[in-house]
Amino acid sequence: MKKILFCVVILGFTAASVFSAPKQENRNTQKAGTVDITVRLLTDASGIDDRSFNAAAWRGILEFYGDTWNNPRKRGSAYDAVTAQTQDMYDPNIRQASDEGYDLIVTAGFTFADALTGAAKDYPNQHYLIVDVDYVKLPNVLNIVFAEHEGSYLVGVAAALKAVADNIDNPKFGFIGGVPGPVITKFEIGFIQGILSVLPNAEIVDYYVNSWDESGLVKTQAKTWYDSEVYAIYSAAGNSGNGTIAQAKEYRLQGRNVWAIGVDSDQYEEGRYTNTESAVLVSMLKRVETGVLYGLNMVKNKNFKGEVITLDLKADGVGYAVTNDALTQDIKNKLEQIKGQIISGEIHVASSYTEAKQIPGFPQDLKAMDTE
Repeated sequence: MKKILFCVVILGFTAASVFSAPKQENRNTQKAGTVDITVRLLTDASGIDDRSFNAAAWRGILEFYGDTWNNPRKRGSAYDAVTAQTQDMYDPNIRQASDEGYDLIVTAGFTFADALTGAAKDYPNQHYLIVDVDYVKLPNVLNIVFAEHEGSYLVGVAAALKAVADNIDNPKFGFIGGVPGPVITKFEIGFIQGILSVLPNAEIVDYYVNSWDESGLVKTQAKTWYDSEVYAIYSAAGNSGNGTIAQAKEYRLQGRNVWAIGVDSDQYEEGRYTNTESAVLVSMLKRVETGVLYGLNMVKNKNFKGEVITLDLKADGVGYAVTNDALTQDIKNKLEQIKGQIISGEIHVASSYTEAKQIPGFPQDLKAMDTE
């Protein structure tokens, strides 16, 4: 576990401090001779070691500075990360970073939206980036969103085609979400559409853990489902989702034919249970690092502005990783064909549960939510 900077701030606001913008001093003015812009990444309790969403955001920062995960040379001088153990730390963490005058503050996830909105109004000269939100429409906030439903459709197709190749009778598939809301709904809805495009009568089950950092609960749920003959489970739940991978590894070591589907990052290595085998069949790539790099380059080029950027399949914002040799070349070829059809518009992937319910045969009793 890598060491993450934690900050605890006790804030005593007066009426004047709430309604006036605090004075800001850019950190670079305190460092003679440096030209690096500065950035702080703010994450939820799962931190940058979640091997998924937050880790992807951290990789974007490392790439911008030419650093690597094992050699973050400029950490602490040009960039750092702060983890909030509870949501009530979101606001003080954002405000502390704003007081310190970072060139860019990155908030990783839609759960930061309320706290960020208040801080961004109080610090109008501070640049902020939020991932997975398109409604914080302020001139100093860059909103980065992704077409998760498109990438999820493809891993759903992959899981279904693998079940067909394995001659699984009446295969069942599971989806595990973290905190319910429209973003996680896009993962679930896309995944199910991909499965049903191959297996129209497939049985689908879903579960929400209501946390990004409860891998133990997810592992228990995955065990229950695998024991009831669920073939593959796709988890979009941050660090919680690693519980699915852990259970799939245990069962595959025992010779059970079950799979986990990775999310956000290529999770093949997390699923490795022998030198040459992984319990992660395929991963949906959500290139959060691309969005972070976009924001950092806007600051570097002095053209930062508040806007909404959508990164889809066409923009290479989402995709899939087929590192696992268990996916045959025929399946890989089919995925590339379907990817092209989505990009061209030949295949339309619904992005909300409301829309997906209009598709004949689509499950009507999921726990997915179109609103937070």
